[in-house]
Amino acid sequence: MDLYKDAGVDIAAGNEAASRYKALSQRTKRPEVLGQIGGFASGFALDLTRFPEPVLVSGTDGVGTKLKVAFAADKHDTIGIDCVAMCVNDILTIGAEPLYFLDYLATGKLDVDVAEAVVAGIAAGCEMAGAALVGGETAEMPGMYAGGEYDVAGFAVGVVNRSQMIDGANVRPGDVVLGLASTGPHSNGYSLVRKLVTDAGLQWTDPFPGENETVAETLLRPTRIYVRSILSLLERRLPVHAMAHITGGGLNENIPRVLPGGTAVEIDRNAWPLPNVFQWLLGRSGMAFPEAARVWNMGIGYVLVVPEGEAYAVTTALTELGETVYRIGRVVEGDQVVTFTE
Repeated sequence: MDLYKDAGVDIAAGNEAASRYKALSQRTKRPEVLGQIGGFASGFALDLTRFPEPVLVSGTDGVGTKLKVAFAADKHDTIGIDCVAMCVNDILTIGAEPLYFLDYLATGKLDVDVAEAVVAGIAAGCEMAGAALVGGETAEMPGMYAGGEYDVAGFAVGVVNRSQMIDGANVRPGDVVLGLASTGPHSNGYSLVRKLVTDAGLQWTDPFPGENETVAETLLRPTRIYVRSILSLLERRLPVHAMAHITGGGLNENIPRVLPGGTAVEIDRNAWPLPNVFQWLLGRSGMAFPEAARVWNMGIGYVLVVPEGEAYAVTTALTELGETVYRIGRVVEGDQVVTFTE
């Protein structure tokens, strides 16, 4: 008799999951990583020839109630990408290169296949970001989660040379605000998204209005990871005064986080085509655009503030790097707020 298993914790399943994670992590390995998945801790030997004045930058986040869509659709292979994206895109705003990532997966009863799918997504996200997956934790906690449900969160560490940190201090009135296209709502606003889907009488397997995908497929598009494009841009030494990851709080709340006192941003609401998913959400919610832009990214997942004279060069470079770029606004005098113009 296995009393611990009878109590709801399957050690053998946990060991099997850990074995699968180890194989997945090999795809993300960087030469600086010391040790292997499965130990108590991981080491990372920072290359001081590349980073002679290193500043370590860290970030942690989860996926939120987007997980409820994954549960309903029984589709778990992209949630891990979201988890990585939410962390690495955050530390990227300072100009930091992601070095390594750790995850935390908690569930009431461990389904090894589901856990493997989630961690496979995490490994894929780490590959996209150039970060090593160096460890994590899988916790089986009977009674803490509903059947078939789990939570996942992550932690990323990156590095930037102190003299190359981007902190918004150089932002000035007249600077241009560039927006990089998102893939959808990314990982924010899903409590309202799910309510609107339910109120519309849609099933997760129904076609999403105006899309060639189901509702679940449309809403489970993974958060875009902007790391490689932005780091390549910064390597070209083009001036970037500030960057913002458009997450919870949308354009309204995230852009002001990188504005110095005495500045504000005006955004031209018509500067980019509103993606179909946001047109539908906007129509179903009945919200005005500025209100909706406090909930969702509205098609802009990442923002850069650059000098007006360099806007064309930065746009061209990012386009060549695979991003869809829009000139969405400008910096003006003001009190660290965002306003929208038509």
